[in-house]
Amino acid sequence: MHSILIVDDELNMRLVLKAMLTKAGYDALVAEDGLMALNILKERDISVIVTDLKMPRLDGIGLLERVIREYPAIPVIIITAYGTVNTAVSALKNGAFDYITKPFDQDDLRDIIKKAVRTRDLNQKEVIWATGEIERYGIVGTSASMLEIHETIQHVAPVNTVILITGETGTGKELIAQAIHKSSPRKDNPFIKINCGAITENLVESELFGYEKGAFTGAVMTKPGRFELAHSGTLFLDEVGDLPRDMQVKLLHVLQNQEFERVGGLKTIKIDVRIIAATNKNLQQEVREGRFREDLFYRLNVFPIHLPPLRERQDDISSLMDYFLERNSQRLGKSIQTVADKVKELFRQYPWPGNIRELDNMIERLILMAKDNRIDAEDVPDEIRYFVEIAPLSSEASAEKPLRDLVKDHTEDVEKQLIIKALEECGQNVTKTAQQLGCSRKGLQLKMIKYGLRKETLTY
Repeated sequence: MHSILIVDDELNMRLVLKAMLTKAGYDALVAEDGLMALNILKERDISVIVTDLKMPRLDGIGLLERVIREYPAIPVIIITAYGTVNTAVSALKNGAFDYITKPFDQDDLRDIIKKAVRTRDLNQKEVIWATGEIERYGIVGTSASMLEIHETIQHVAPVNTVILITGETGTGKELIAQAIHKSSPRKDNPFIKINCGAITENLVESELFGYEKGAFTGAVMTKPGRFELAHSGTLFLDEVGDLPRDMQVKLLHVLQNQEFERVGGLKTIKIDVRIIAATNKNLQQEVREGRFREDLFYRLNVFPIHLPPLRERQDDISSLMDYFLERNSQRLGKSIQTVADKVKELFRQYPWPGNIRELDNMIERLILMAKDNRIDAEDVPDEIRYFVEIAPLSSEASAEKPLRDLVKDHTEDVEKQLIIKALEECGQNVTKTAQQLGCSRKGLQLKMIKYGLRKETLTY
């Protein structure tokens, strides 16, 4: 029996609707306002919500916003008086399933509820997330590129195929992998991840496939590897482009046959694992230059998903700022009441070489430094102000170089300054600096070589 939640501050309306829906074969529950409705939603599995617009404490629009954010699979039907039809139409655009005006015909309302229940059933059969549910895992954004990503997740998640996620460091590849897993039939089984670039070459095989007792010095007990732990679930191979060549051969064998042997073992272990791989490298270029096997590339690249850098998602920066402000403020025990418009504009113009991870770290830094619960333009670090205000692209430079090259040059300059500043803050310790910047130590070392920052005084 489907449960319908009626939310209205008028007792007579609640009684009439409850009797009507009970007669129609539904389990009808009632609430006097939006806050009471939210309490019921925590306790009961509700199929459809029917709510009035004007109510004390939390009205229909406020309830709609909370339901879309926290229970996006539940259709919401708005009941409105004739004079507030425009409000109901606006609610429809913002996610309400439908609306009906007072006085209404009971048959019309029953038909709308019937359609809403059918929609709810279809949503339940599809193992997918709505956009609001995805945002719970930190995937925020409504730009065209992110809406396409959301749609892609919904289409590919139920299918047991290999996925390759590409994108610059800090674009959220792991979050997308988690979203795919949580949207799939494997969602109740393990999601195991391994960063292929963070493990030394001599340990990669034992980390992936495990080892038998006595396989090598220090192997005092049998240990399962990541593939074994991920059986019936998903294995996320992050930075797969950093795998050594000899391990690429073994990985290809496992992908093709879904079987392997532990290090030092003779028994073949069969597994059922979905593979999601990710890399910030151009694997096609790596193949051409002989660092990555072509056959493994095509085995991984069955369904590619590319994540755009943050500089190509300017429309999402404001919502990402709001998300990180709320999350980090709660974690740090601070309340930021105001962010100056100038700050938002500086953030929109800055290219964010560290992408979303850099934005998250920057918001945390600003929260810690904020005075009077307000973030002002003067609180923004010098490296951002330098790029946006002091080093604008001159018309002469624009004539000499394509815009893409100019942006690349300026981005690299800002990235270099960020690394120099982080090294100073971490006492020239490379490991601590990599942690602060949110990248691997190997990746940071490559950047330091690129920018000529290697010094004898550095520690590791």
